[in-house]
Amino acid sequence: MGAELISGRKSRIQRTTSESDVYVEMDLDGTGTSEISTSVPFYDHMLTALAKHSQVDLTVRATGDTHIDVHHTVEDVAISLGEVLKTALGDKSGIRRFGEASVPLDEALARAVVDVSGRPYLVHEGEPEGQQYHLIGGHFTGSMTRHVFEAITYHASICLHMDVVRGRDPHHIVEAQFKAFARALRAAVEDDPRVTGVPSTKGAL
Repeated sequence: MGAELISGRKSRIQRTTSESDVYVEMDLDGTGTSEISTSVPFYDHMLTALAKHSQVDLTVRATGDTHIDVHHTVEDVAISLGEVLKTALGDKSGIRRFGEASVPLDEALARAVVDVSGRPYLVHEGEPEGQQYHLIGGHFTGSMTRHVFEAITYHASICLHMDVVRGRDPHHIVEAQFKAFARALRAAVEDDPRVTGVPSTKGAL
């Protein structure tokens, strides 16, 4: 069930449980192309934006017990995303490691800071009270946004600070976060021509 490296910085995972069946493939050195089908339309929209703005090629095919709730499928896809990201990064030699981005979407503004640290940590703040209860697109509950980032950061072993600076529309608040994460991730995983080896005084990440 673990992720496997295909070549270069391209990896994949097939994750099957009694609740979902998930296939994810990721190429960190892509052009932002994506093929996304999770059976949760709003989530598809967010993952398409994630691929586009991170310039990561991403394939996601997922089915699950969405007749009960979308929670299991959304979470299991996020777990799989974290696993393939961690595997694709390898020993992290030559990367920039840190990335930061602020992204607006009309009235909403989100700021993301990423550290490919090898230590999972999430700080997620600033969503307006009530955001967690909104049903977006008829399927995706606002509370799932934080849960997605929790799963990705834990399974990728990265640190993410996500701050919603302002926002009113629930859709905009979530989308600004996914796009900010994408842009910060893009910067963090890019090759840095000035870096030799792993960008850490410890010698490992």
